[in-house]
Amino acid sequence: MTVLTGWTSGEAAAPSRDGHGAPARRPRRPRDDRRVAPLFIAPVLIGFAVFYVYPTVRGVWFSVTDYSLLNSPSYVGSDNYSELLHDDQFWNSLKVTAYYVGINIVSQTVLALGLAALMHRLTRSAVLRATLLLPWLVPNVTVGLLWAWLLDANLGFANHLLHSMGVGTVSFYSPTWAMPSVALVNTWAYTGYTALLLYAGMLQIPQELYESAVVDGAGEFRMFRRITLPLLRPILALVLVVSLIGSFQIFDTVAVVYRGSPIPETRVIYFYIYQQAFTFFHMGYASAVAMVLVVILGLLTFVQLRLLRASRSDLG
Repeated sequence: MTVLTGWTSGEAAAPSRDGHGAPARRPRRPRDDRRVAPLFIAPVLIGFAVFYVYPTVRGVWFSVTDYSLLNSPSYVGSDNYSELLHDDQFWNSLKVTAYYVGINIVSQTVLALGLAALMHRLTRSAVLRATLLLPWLVPNVTVGLLWAWLLDANLGFANHLLHSMGVGTVSFYSPTWAMPSVALVNTWAYTGYTALLLYAGMLQIPQELYESAVVDGAGEFRMFRRITLPLLRPILALVLVVSLIGSFQIFDTVAVVYRGSPIPETRVIYFYIYQQAFTFFHMGYASAVAMVLVVILGLLTFVQLRLLRASRSDLG
């Protein structure tokens, strides 16, 4: 009886084994990454607070003061905003910027959509994609200097070419062609990058949809209108929002081409803010204009996202 009891207790104490006779492994507890996650997020949060949150808070404070580089800021309430409402130069700069944004976004989006559709349906060459990206890689200052030389009224190659075609002379300094010239130059610089974003969105559309449409006898234009555009809506909304914000930030080309003294037809809102802050030292007033621009961009972005239903995709 004693031997049987010892054998039974020894058998119960023996480690369990799997089907191959090896000791079974204990299931490993899942590792909790939440403890180390703040360590990885901290550098980003610190950078965001230092370079975005802090300047924004200071900008809001300066917008309600009479701060300049020559004196300490003192609170003036809404005086800067009241002055802004009656400032003709501010409204002119806003009108000029809106004119530029309209030309730039329409031309850039239409050309980018066409290029992306051609790449998607005809070729997927990596060399072609790299070539389209080259103008975007060139700094804006270099782009401005390059096109200022090409569109020179006397020596510019582009103007000689246009003149030989009977179009006439196009100049940065013509009141009629000044802002369209700036807009088309930036369209040339950014269309390739925008086309690649749209092309990446087109690659997410299932190929079976196009094959079914071909079987039904649909042409390329009808497939683009009925399949590509509806399913591309979230990416198109992203592109339009990014293009809108980037277009309102136009500064480099104007500053380089006009060397700090743009004509009224090209004094965009960013250049107006720059002049108020660093030419006339009206830091408080410039901050108020910048805050108004932030509100305008926020409202336009919200309207765009709602109209395009960017949060919903027809692929779902």
